[in-house]
Amino acid sequence: MPEALSIDPCNLCPRLCHARRNAGKRGACGADATMRIARAALHFWEEPPVSGETGSGTVFFSGCPLHCVYCQNYHIAGGAVGPEVDVARLARICLDLEAQGAVNVNFVTPTHHALQIREAVAIARSAGLAVPIVWNTSGYERVEAIRALEGTVDVYLADFKYVDSELAKRYSHVPDYPDVALGAIEEMASQVGAPRFDAAGSLLKRGVVVRHLLLPDALGQSKEVLRVLWERLGDRVLYSIMNQYTPVITGTARKRFPELTSPVSSEEYEELLDFADELGIEDYYWQDGPAAAESFIPSWNGEGVLE
Repeated sequence: MPEALSIDPCNLCPRLCHARRNAGKRGACGADATMRIARAALHFWEEPPVSGETGSGTVFFSGCPLHCVYCQNYHIAGGAVGPEVDVARLARICLDLEAQGAVNVNFVTPTHHALQIREAVAIARSAGLAVPIVWNTSGYERVEAIRALEGTVDVYLADFKYVDSELAKRYSHVPDYPDVALGAIEEMASQVGAPRFDAAGSLLKRGVVVRHLLLPDALGQSKEVLRVLWERLGDRVLYSIMNQYTPVITGTARKRFPELTSPVSSEEYEELLDFADELGIEDYYWQDGPAAAESFIPSWNGEGVLE
């Protein structure tokens, strides 16, 4: 019989650190059992069918199982930023975002609080929450954890960062990332099915969007990522090919990872888009203009969290 999902000892993410989070111990994600939210507000920089005209109701959780060396949200990845919230408050945050006009509630880096989030969504829905739930994840998820979200999540917004295990180890400390993430994304696609939009065809109501961020000096790896995704998933998912890499690494990391100190070139990005066309990916989301200069990094000021 499979081991039940648990926060104590914690087995929610593939790291299986088994931290006693209820006793105040922090897991590999940097979080104990307390939920901390760095920001809960309308966000307009997701893919068009996720942001819509009035914004996606994003809830940025503090903590992350990966701790990528190039993380744009590194300020909150350690797990200690943002006000503490309980399940009841999270449910009210969901309802508050809907009342502000959010086209969905978008949980960002939610894996380490999956059980609490599932409970909060059930409470919010019983109180009238009607917008879709988006699970915005690094892709590094256990298949068992994704299965446990059936009936809670409508849209998966999942990264597929690497197909090269050495690169996954170098940048995110998880050499098993390619196999783990691909298995999780396949489970997501099986769970929610092919993409479905609203009557106007503009808002995603159900489905999977797989994101891939082009990294500096990694064009070949990115081409292989798209090839593997297309061969395994085809048009069962939507694709988002991103060029918003922003060099935020500092200190000794700049010496360890010199290739990450510059943004990607427009020429490399155009070559990657051309490759997607050659594969036969006819419809995908792409970024126009200096996405890295805009940075897409919100302020972690606790907006929308406290009552």
